[in-house]
Amino acid sequence: MEYFIATVLVVLSGLFSGLTLGLLSLDTQSLKRRAKHGDLEASVVLPLRQYGNQLLTTLLLGNVSVNTALSIYLGTLASGLVAGVIATAMIVVFGEIIPQAVISRYALWFGSRTAWFTRLVIFVFYPIAWPIAKLLDIALGSELNTVYSKKELMEIISEHENSSESNIDADEERILHGALKFSHLRVREVMTPAEQVFMCDENQKLTESFFEEINNYGYSRLPVFSGNRDNVVGLLFVKDLIVEDEDILVKYAEEAYDDKYMTVNASQFLDVVLTKMLKSRQHLAIVKSRNGVYLGVISLEDILEEIIQAEIVDEDDEILDSV
Repeated sequence: MEYFIATVLVVLSGLFSGLTLGLLSLDTQSLKRRAKHGDLEASVVLPLRQYGNQLLTTLLLGNVSVNTALSIYLGTLASGLVAGVIATAMIVVFGEIIPQAVISRYALWFGSRTAWFTRLVIFVFYPIAWPIAKLLDIALGSELNTVYSKKELMEIISEHENSSESNIDADEERILHGALKFSHLRVREVMTPAEQVFMCDENQKLTESFFEEINNYGYSRLPVFSGNRDNVVGLLFVKDLIVEDEDILVKYAEEAYDDKYMTVNASQFLDVVLTKMLKSRQHLAIVKSRNGVYLGVISLEDILEEIIQAEIVDEDDEILDSV
């Protein structure tokens, strides 16, 4: 009977010690996310873990009480020195090291299966633990949520991609990295410079040779200038030229030419420009400096390529590659 009581006290000591480390190592935000997505273990543990100071105070009170009882009980079975050595060895090895090592590794599993025990202990120690926990809440405030920087999130994504236990693949890793990085890029870093932009004059006639030329370039939209290339006055929608009469000037192509176009500043961030494009349903924007100088163009495709970290190749690109 004496050994049975001692064993029970050691088990309780280990349970209190392991749960203290294991449950408090669980992040409440992570538990909320997992519970939201149907994780039953997280749903069981979350109500206990979200009151951190109450849980901490209760488990520590239980641990101290059990360890004290164990020391006193062993003192009745053996001499003071022997009891002290035995109690210390049992508490350190079986009440601290082993349970903390095991339960901290499988904290959610153990926490969910011993939730009934934790609730019982909270009820027993509530009159003592609640005032202490309340004082800690007032003095320390609520727990700080774990917030990761973008670089940390990217590293976490890479770690998941490299892990055999994760279903994140290399393509998802690349796209997620691009989505986290693209908002730091400015238009000037992605745009096509003015000298590389294929443009047409507003007084250009819609001739067969002109159609062949723009088809060879493969662009769906062309900036239109008046007089000189720096004076952009509109956009030409190449696919709408099929309904236009031949030998008329570009500026008179009612279906294909539009003098309303979107302009962006070269210093703007890509996420801002993407939002403007989506709201205005524009696929191409004219890039200008702060004093209005034409610098180039940026397309929706340019921004999407930065997000997915890969070149978007369509049938027009294939035509260009074969020329």
